Amino acid sequence: MNYNAINLSEKLSKFSEHWSPKVIGEMNDYQFKLVKILGNFVWHDHKDTDEVFIVIDGEMSIAFRDGEVKLSKGEMYVIPKGVEHKPYAEKECHIMLVEPKGVVNTGETNSKLTTENNIWI
Repeated sequence: MNYNAINLSEKLSKFSEHWSPKVIGEMNDYQFKLVKILGNFVWHDHKDTDEVFIVIDGEMSIAFRDGEVKLSKGEMYVIPKGVEHKPYAEKECHIMLVEPKGVVNTGETNSKLTTENNIWI
């Protein structure tokens, strides 16, 4: 068993690309992923799972077809499965996603922002 804490700042310093989730831990079938975001993402949904956004540093918004939610450092939001959404940030924002292992960042939407899954740092 590993008794070392996971340092989020240290993990965030290991990458610079935006919209490319990096796995830092697993619990049962769920993964904890760090992501740096900037600008607009793509409209997408996740048909089979909810998605949790936790803001570690900065500010972001999540657009929905009928509104939006704004999140700041220390805030989180749970997007129910099947709800179309588009995250965006005007300045770089660091977030943690909590979602089942194997979830593709763009859902079923094919995009240049679709990234390889299950990349550990």
